[in-house]
Amino acid sequence: MFIYKALYFIIIAVVVLGPLIFVHELGHFIFAKLFGVKVETFSLGFGRKLIGKKIGETEYILSLLPLGGYVKMLGDSPDVELAEEEIPRSFLGKAPIKRIVIVAAGPIFNIIFAYLIFVVSFMIGVPVPTAHIGDVMKGSPAEIAGLKTNDLILSVNNKAMDSWVDFTESIAEANGRPLAIKAKRGDQILSFNITPAVGTTDDIFGEKVSRPMIGVSMSNIKKTVSYSLQDSIVNGGKEALGASTLIVKSIQKLIEGKVPLSSIGSPILIAKVAGDRAKEGLVSFLWIVGFVSINLGLLNFLPIPILDGGHIVFYGWEMIFRKPMNIRVREIGQQLGLIFLISLMVLAIYNDLIRFIFKRGFMP
Repeated sequence: MFIYKALYFIIIAVVVLGPLIFVHELGHFIFAKLFGVKVETFSLGFGRKLIGKKIGETEYILSLLPLGGYVKMLGDSPDVELAEEEIPRSFLGKAPIKRIVIVAAGPIFNIIFAYLIFVVSFMIGVPVPTAHIGDVMKGSPAEIAGLKTNDLILSVNNKAMDSWVDFTESIAEANGRPLAIKAKRGDQILSFNITPAVGTTDDIFGEKVSRPMIGVSMSNIKKTVSYSLQDSIVNGGKEALGASTLIVKSIQKLIEGKVPLSSIGSPILIAKVAGDRAKEGLVSFLWIVGFVSINLGLLNFLPIPILDGGHIVFYGWEMIFRKPMNIRVREIGQQLGLIFLISLMVLAIYNDLIRFIFKRGFMP
């Protein structure tokens, strides 16, 4: 049982992360080529080469460990000795600003790729929670007014409600003022006047927040809504921005200690969530791939040596001070960065083993 579960996780992780890694490395590759840098190797995966083919001056290879990849450029390390005629085509032979663009292109491509995924998803059709009432809390303003489970909210203050999001936004916008609600119950159209009460609930980070509430929850009823290309372009941008904001806030809360370290996940978590979303349909699966792609892009911008963000810091220093950062300082920074990333990955894998395997009885 454990072996099958492990294989399942590996396959899903490769299916999700493989294209994202390819897109990331493609960003580095394209801009290196545009700036005239010789790309020696384009690899999907790390470790021993499985297959490869040289086209022009670049060898394209598939390596043993699939959860990663790299683009090997001529002279991308300061300790490599180059002939005089090779320097103009080397990575470090280019101006710092060009090196920054090449490095930044990887995570930027991940964010663009996620945006395109969201646009396509909106065009295909996304599942949207309807404005049906789920549970009604006892003693709440909604129960006192007479709202019941499965009532469909038609309008709030004469504004039509097309989804649960519309409904919750209308409650928030009223800021505690009375709501004139029309709802459908069977064949009946009913009217309710409800004044929200200020309640306390947990936000997505587990922190207590106060907001106007009428005491109802969302139902499980959903509808699929397809959008035009124009609307999909706009909605895709909003979704990409919302996902980016959520990820940045999550990192901030993690640093502040308001989000526990146990929430950090590895590719095992990605595989689990992606596998669950795949069962819900193509769009749900694409949605999680888009979210992971943005996550990959933004995390790579963190100013940690080894990551793209750390290299951007090094080249930014060189651009500002007109000289490269001390090699010894860079080496120490990269060693510390590597230790940090390995520690983070060990923690993430440990969390996921506890979360998905030991606690759920997958181990024999």
